Amino acid sequence: MATIKSLFLMLLSLLSGIFANKKEIQTNTANVKPVASVYDYKMKVLTGADEISLSKYKGKKIVLLNVASKCGYTPQYADWQKFHEQYGDKVVVLGFPANNFGAQEAGSNDEIATFCQKNYGVTFQMFSKIDVVGENQHPLYKWLSDKSLNGWNDKVPTWNFCKYVVDENGKLTHFFASKIKPTDEEFKKAVGI
Repeated sequence: MATIKSLFLMLLSLLSGIFANKKEIQTNTANVKPVASVYDYKMKVLTGADEISLSKYKGKKIVLLNVASKCGYTPQYADWQKFHEQYGDKVVVLGFPANNFGAQEAGSNDEIATFCQKNYGVTFQMFSKIDVVGENQHPLYKWLSDKSLNGWNDKVPTWNFCKYVVDENGKLTHFFASKIKPTDEEFKKAVGI
């Protein structure tokens, strides 16, 4: 009985992820001035007690990913690491582990760091696990998904590995669903590579 229930939950999780990716791209066409900036946020690093102000990334484009270690999209870690190695001087990749979809990121921050390093050699900046949706949604993800704050976008992450693109001036410009990879033409155009 437990096996059938586990299989059912896994199938339900997979189907939710597939249907959540119907609308893959959302772009800022409103040209409305945001109330706040991505630079207003400080985030705790994945391991240790240090915080990084996102203002550190002024002058570069930023890609913010909500990530998970046990997801069908987890192999994207390799794609994003390769992208970071090729374009990290122009486009910053930031990872935010979240356990909001299918309980696919249940580990501790230390376990996540070990997993990312051991399996994918991740060197792009990773931050402490947060909630990206729901009542405990982190203020950064509230800003990313609330058009009254960011000026145009109301799209919350629909699954693991959704992407938000912020320009060199801290303005949110694009949202991409989970299945979009850094090699996809729409994404490359959005970040100017």
